[in-house]
Amino acid sequence: MSGRLAVDFGTSNTLVAVWDAARKEGVPLQIPDYGLVSMQGGESIAIIPSLIHYAEDKRRWIGNQVLQQGLYESRLTFRWMKRYIAQRSPLKVRLDGREISPFEAGRDFLSSVLVFAAREIDLKDEEVVFSAPVEAYEHYENWLASVAEAAGMPRFRLIDEPSAAALGYGAHIQPGHVYLIFDFGGGTMHAAVVLVESDEDAASGRRCRVLGKAGRDLGGSTIDQWLFEETLRQNRRQDSEEAVRRISNALLVECERIKESLSFAEQADLSVLNPDTGAALTATFARGQFEEILDRRGCLAEINRTVRSALNAARERGYDEDSIQSVLMVGGSSQIPAVQRALRQIFGPERVHSNRPLDAIARGAAAFAAGVDFYDHIQHDYAIRYINPQTGEYEYRTIVRRGTPYPTPEALTRLVIKASYAGQKQLGLAIFEIGAGRAANTSPVELVFDPGGAARILPISAAEEERRTYFWMNEHTPTFLAAEPPAAAGEERFQVEFRVDGNKRLTITVRDLKNGTLTHQNFPVVRLT
Repeated sequence: MSGRLAVDFGTSNTLVAVWDAARKEGVPLQIPDYGLVSMQGGESIAIIPSLIHYAEDKRRWIGNQVLQQGLYESRLTFRWMKRYIAQRSPLKVRLDGREISPFEAGRDFLSSVLVFAAREIDLKDEEVVFSAPVEAYEHYENWLASVAEAAGMPRFRLIDEPSAAALGYGAHIQPGHVYLIFDFGGGTMHAAVVLVESDEDAASGRRCRVLGKAGRDLGGSTIDQWLFEETLRQNRRQDSEEAVRRISNALLVECERIKESLSFAEQADLSVLNPDTGAALTATFARGQFEEILDRRGCLAEINRTVRSALNAARERGYDEDSIQSVLMVGGSSQIPAVQRALRQIFGPERVHSNRPLDAIARGAAAFAAGVDFYDHIQHDYAIRYINPQTGEYEYRTIVRRGTPYPTPEALTRLVIKASYAGQKQLGLAIFEIGAGRAANTSPVELVFDPGGAARILPISAAEEERRTYFWMNEHTPTFLAAEPPAAAGEERFQVEFRVDGNKRLTITVRDLKNGTLTHQNFPVVRLT
């Protein structure tokens, strides 16, 4: 089998695909022991549950091994790793005198998958392609770099998940048509409007241009959390009770099962037995009750808001809702009937397709690895941080706005950098990526696992929410402008122009206003997402 490996690391499941040159499509790769087979529209799909268990005898169980060993409910089993990594969660679990974070667990899981996948296809010195969420921060790319390095594969590229999904639908995609990709997975919800452009001179075939994107930090694991909370409410229990902590993981597993069952059944029963007391937590959920929870918690409203946001961005580029040829649904949570109904209410049933929810992203990422490329635009706002001299507080000045096409031959922003104190020799540029804040009408709480492995519902502080919204991109690779001679306090010392090059890198051109010299010419500072 050919190389050109692609990986879709998901919150619930991970898929690995390779490019099949004869079939001219990406094909999911079955990895023995780690993977299992799932049915999708009558077709067998190879998936790897995104699970890793750290056994007390130092062994690690990966993916399906965790399920076969009956360790899914263990406190030493990590799941939902992608979501915690994307959120930069400080969560850690104690094991053998040390603490393991989702970053480490995710790296151990994914690097193991990569190593075994490379062996299966005898991968040579080729790039690996990772899919990444629309709302991924720079640190997520940095984390993927550490994964690739740990697996001995330092060369890699990224493709955003909605664009990969467009390619993954294959025969449903036609040049010249506009599509909306709706991706509702275990950790996030994304919508992207893409135009498949004709290019007869392109050896790689189709090219997709992204017209509008939007994303929310809401996924299947969020729905599991809501069912967890609802079950406790019905039983008049609190997650802080020791008896509840004892069975919290088992309860979460049941909540996940209930969510999946109600995608196909009208009613599902939940029961979790406490092995210490013999008491059980029980609940019965009808599909109507489940859908009421989704509505009350704002899930259905967030679907509409996310889709409308992507459509609004596309409208600015001349494509409105009527331009959408088809809506392609991907992600396990997109199989929930209420979710599919919400999309059909917007676009009509004839335009909504959901026949490749599990493997479209991996297949498309493999196509990207084979040379299919995309036109794209900047996905986030980027800002420079400064101190307000009146308040003494940090503030942010936007230098690149989301939706900006690149490269940008003309300067996007021009700033004059002033010295903060007399004799200042170095003036720093702190570049921040600004992500979307918490979705409206959602409570500022999240479900996490405490160091003992029990599930807890904890509030998100304002400081923590800001930390997740503003990411300091060049904190560890600072950019300084050298003032020679040293600057006076308040002196307007440097004029800086910001551009984005063809490799999506933010560049600066800097002139020293004191002596008129050009100190930097299109100098790359950070890579944007």
